[in-house]
Amino acid sequence: MVLFTISLPVGLQHSAQKLTERLTDEASVHLHKDGQPAVVQFTRESELEIRCLAVLPHFQLQAHGPVVFKVAAGSIAEFVIAEMETEILASIVRKKYRAQSPADSAAVERYCHDLLHGKEWDGLGSKFLDADRLRRKSKIAAEVEEYLQENTELHLTGLTTFRLKIYRKELAEVVDYALDEYVLDKQYQEFISLLKYFVFLQDTKVPMVHLLHKGGHEFLMYDAGFQPLDHTPPADKIVAEMLETEMNIEDMVVSSLISVSPKHITIHTRQPEMQVIRTIETIFDQRVTVCERCASCSGSLDELVQP
Repeated sequence: MVLFTISLPVGLQHSAQKLTERLTDEASVHLHKDGQPAVVQFTRESELEIRCLAVLPHFQLQAHGPVVFKVAAGSIAEFVIAEMETEILASIVRKKYRAQSPADSAAVERYCHDLLHGKEWDGLGSKFLDADRLRRKSKIAAEVEEYLQENTELHLTGLTTFRLKIYRKELAEVVDYALDEYVLDKQYQEFISLLKYFVFLQDTKVPMVHLLHKGGHEFLMYDAGFQPLDHTPPADKIVAEMLETEMNIEDMVVSSLISVSPKHITIHTRQPEMQVIRTIETIFDQRVTVCERCASCSGSLDELVQP
């Protein structure tokens, strides 16, 4: 007896066997343990169809039905997230932002992927990402379980297109957030490019500046003889206004460097991968040398570096 049939989207036939095996494994864990006879069987009927068959006379709907639906719902939810979520996000991006160029749309999709799968938030790392994934999976599973209790045909394309409203609403919010982040980042990169162009045109005022990186976004500025270097705001009114309105307070070291206009900059740091240092390298280009340890900074910087 067929309990229900799962139809996969075109293009995911390569994943049908993986889902079948997962369903079978989950059924074994929750229904076929301790040598009990099998009560359900999952089989491939075609490249895109998986059937759940009740094994009679052992299967009892009242006793086994709720467990079967719960097991199947969990496996289907995992499949949706692992195999379909990327395309669902892409479809939301295409629908909501038709005016975006293909390159911009692709960039927003990458931002979405980083938010959901790759980017570590505020140091929470994989634990946060795993918990967020489990929460999304639980939302999908709850709705699929309820659907299977009343229906025998489950088309995953229809499920993700016309149902799962709470899940899709959450993904739409992720897309909105990703677009905002992308636009802000794009504007910031354009601003950095303007600063880089200004620095290129600017006459140099001092031959050398040493930046001692205390940690975080704190720096000390010295001249070629390692004497403290005073700096004034940029003389150019337009650049001064740009820095005041656009630069983050954490990046004000850039303002100081522009006001000094050195021919060469040596950054002494123990954190060469920090974004603020990369920003300085981008703006001042070949003028910058990054030093992680040298005779001039090995002792003083170790004392200054914040734990």
